[in-house]
Amino acid sequence: MTPPDALRESPATFTGFLKTDLATGIILVLAAALGIFARNSGFSDLYDSFLHQEIGVELGFWQHFAPTAEWIKDGLMAVFFLLVGLEIKREAMTGVLADPRKMALPAIAALGGMVMPALILLAVVQLLGGSGADFRAWPVPVATDIAFALAALSLAGRGVPIGLRVFLLALAVIDDLGAILLIAVLFSGDFNVPALIGVGLVIAILYALNRFRVTNLGAYLGLGIILWAFMLASGLHATLAGVILAMLVPLKGREEDHPPLEDLEHALKPWVAFVILPLFAFAFAGFSFEGLSIAFLAHPVSAGVGLGLLIGKPLGILLFSFLAVQAGIGRLPDGVRWISMLGLGFVAGIGFTMSLFVGELAFADVTGGNYLEELRLGVIFGSLVSTTLGILLLRQVTGRKQIQRSADGAS
Repeated sequence: MTPPDALRESPATFTGFLKTDLATGIILVLAAALGIFARNSGFSDLYDSFLHQEIGVELGFWQHFAPTAEWIKDGLMAVFFLLVGLEIKREAMTGVLADPRKMALPAIAALGGMVMPALILLAVVQLLGGSGADFRAWPVPVATDIAFALAALSLAGRGVPIGLRVFLLALAVIDDLGAILLIAVLFSGDFNVPALIGVGLVIAILYALNRFRVTNLGAYLGLGIILWAFMLASGLHATLAGVILAMLVPLKGREEDHPPLEDLEHALKPWVAFVILPLFAFAFAGFSFEGLSIAFLAHPVSAGVGLGLLIGKPLGILLFSFLAVQAGIGRLPDGVRWISMLGLGFVAGIGFTMSLFVGELAFADVTGGNYLEELRLGVIFGSLVSTTLGILLLRQVTGRKQIQRSADGAS
């Protein structure tokens, strides 16, 4: 099945990146709502059956059997991280991250947006008397959902400065890179040495293809599947295979060729935006309303995750940005004021798919309790309130600018 031509256009530029962000955000919301409905309706058993249906794949001597939910989390999300890796590489080489002077402020802001939510979560869990397992949630509010954040920025109106949009993209890309590093460090299991050797050999072959300017994407994708299989068996998290493959796909082809990296990015973008992420949202956003009350939000995990996204993100981004500007390390984008940066901070507090993904990894081996339900509630609450506050604040700021411009024109 080939995606429609209209969906094949993808981000060679930042403007192109924004073409489908609002549609992606709407589809993700609908997919998550459908998952919540399925969990709390007469379709609950069918929903559970879908998530736990065992699926097996056998290729020669290699075989892997896992529930549907695991295939989504370990398999399809590896494709998502492949796209993220391609975007990071392109932006670092030719895009908004290519100029170190322009990259400094969003990089520092992204650091604040990762450190402060984690600290707030740990403080909330401590204050509410959380158990040892509750503290495992600290990486959950660290990540920003770039698709939702850009969709929210679109809803804030056309008056949002382009500099603020570029700043958000740079911050979110760096944020995703931080999430990838966290996954690599925190969520790797017991290592399988033969599989690790296989990982190293495949990476060496991919590197050689890159060095010899081989531009056949079929060769890279075939080796990427083998890399994923070795990664899955190695103890490293399988989604890292997508990032590694992205770093080794050539940015440029021969003179007569299209750029391989951009071609792959164009091909993956619609599938990730309209199939993989919605499927993930449907599978992992669903939580049960049974026994749910407003008091549930006071649980250490729910409250910590929600406040980490809602307060930690804007506070960290604003504070670290202010310190960087005062130190002369960076300066605000043209046309952007501190009140706009606060609005951007709230928008960056939309964790959603990335936070849900990290949360699933953080509590994967914890038995007992309702940790997944609690973190899902915290992620959805924090993301929804952050979205609302960010859009309202930015619309108010842009509305004032438009009124001022109209007044200036009339005079």
